[in-house]
Amino acid sequence: MLRPLALLPSCILRRTTASASARRNTMATDGSSGSTAPTTTPTATGNEYSVAFVTTPDSAVATKLARQLVERKLVACVNIIPGLTSIYSWEDKINEDPEVLMMLKTRTDRVEEVIRFVRESHPYSVAEVIAMPMAAGNPPYLDWIGKTVPKRDG
Repeated sequence: MLRPLALLPSCILRRTTASASARRNTMATDGSSGSTAPTTTPTATGNEYSVAFVTTPDSAVATKLARQLVERKLVACVNIIPGLTSIYSWEDKINEDPEVLMMLKTRTDRVEEVIRFVRESHPYSVAEVIAMPMAAGNPPYLDWIGKTVPKRDG
């Protein structure tokens, strides 16, 4: 059964790399959180940032695309979510295939480049790549996206 991302267990969406854990879970020597981020409510992004979704046939393809997108600084982060089943119509036939979902975070002004890169690099002849602006988010996280992904030249 497919479930909306908001209903997926948090462990699926959680980063597991040491660097992500270190960034998120820093502890001060006095046992406090050690975080210097102000306590704030989510703020509107003014459509400065977007999230994009891409499906791939397997984790190897998703990982390769994700690394290339991050290395090129087109995205700040890619979550790779395995275990999807896609049911779709293709060439007048109903298909059901396992797929992997990529969730990309980037600047809105870089979305066209992200789409172009995915189209050129993806094994599917018609790659699913869709994007939408973020309405709001955690200010320190949004700042991190902005510092990680440079604005488009020109």
